[in-house]
Amino acid sequence: MTSIIVALPKAEDAKGIKNLLVRNGFPVAAVCTTGSQAISQADHLGGGIVICGYKLSDMIYSQLRECLPAGFEMLLIASRHILVECADNDIVCLAMPLKVYDMVNTVDMMVQAAERQKKRRRERPKERNEEESALILEAKKVLMGRNHMTEEEAHRYIQKCSMDSCTNMVETAQMVLSMMKN
Repeated sequence: MTSIIVALPKAEDAKGIKNLLVRNGFPVAAVCTTGSQAISQADHLGGGIVICGYKLSDMIYSQLRECLPAGFEMLLIASRHILVECADNDIVCLAMPLKVYDMVNTVDMMVQAAERQKKRRRERPKERNEEESALILEAKKVLMGRNHMTEEEAHRYIQKCSMDSCTNMVETAQMVLSMMKN
């Protein structure tokens, strides 16, 4: 689940937002009153959402945004005239006074977007280093020479064996090489 940090200058306001979110099924990882606290909390999490006000005691929202680790989105809660300033950046904004419906729906939308991004990152194939690529290429060459396969056929053979044995292609290439060299 996506981590949520609430950072507002008044502790009672931050706790109120936290309680609202928790009542609506969102887990809140931390409640902070300063930007440095929010950054410290974010450093321990793998990504998520920071809900903050325009000005904290030690920094404004734009400074906090610059210091957040990768994988964090920001939801800025401020008055309408302040929100006009941040219309051109990648920060989601909500105008004060807050409506519960708008707050819950906006956070839900941001959580769903963050979950989709996490899923895409996990599904992205892992890049092989040069050594692994060379090992696969060597196994393909052995298969091409011994079994008179094309490179594409050798690749598909390694790929299929990999899927059948529930191993990755590098491990399968190692098995092919050890079997063929004996």
